[in-house]
Amino acid sequence: MAIHDPAVVALHRYYIWANRMRSHFDDLLQAKDVEQERREIESFLYMSYWYAGLYVVIEGWRELGLSEPTIDELLRSPNVELLRRYRHGVFHFQRDYFDDRFLAFMTKGANTVDWVRDLTLNLGRYFLQRFDPAAYGALRGVDQ
Repeated sequence: MAIHDPAVVALHRYYIWANRMRSHFDDLLQAKDVEQERREIESFLYMSYWYAGLYVVIEGWRELGLSEPTIDELLRSPNVELLRRYRHGVFHFQRDYFDDRFLAFMTKGANTVDWVRDLTLNLGRYFLQRFDPAAYGALRGVDQ
């Protein structure tokens, strides 16, 4: 697969979207002047869209047959299946506010907070290494 494979660039877009939700989530957690009710509602919103978007990246990663040792190891975790169910909870209406699709990721998963952050970080590292300036310029038809 070429460095500037359009399908990998498309996958990167999904990563950017998921990571932006992570950024909003982290910013909200750090904010000092946010009322508690807003913090609770928006933190769940950003976290849920981050997690759901991250699963889309996992789907694309697998569909494209990408491989990288650290990411591959993270994707061997049973957390992947729990994250898939979480994504379904986010993007398919659930009558129960505390549906098991949301709770299972947090209660049955192994170190889910560290795992999801490690996966996000390593996917970001992968894309940064893959899309060096010359390769990204070539994709856009720009000489570097």
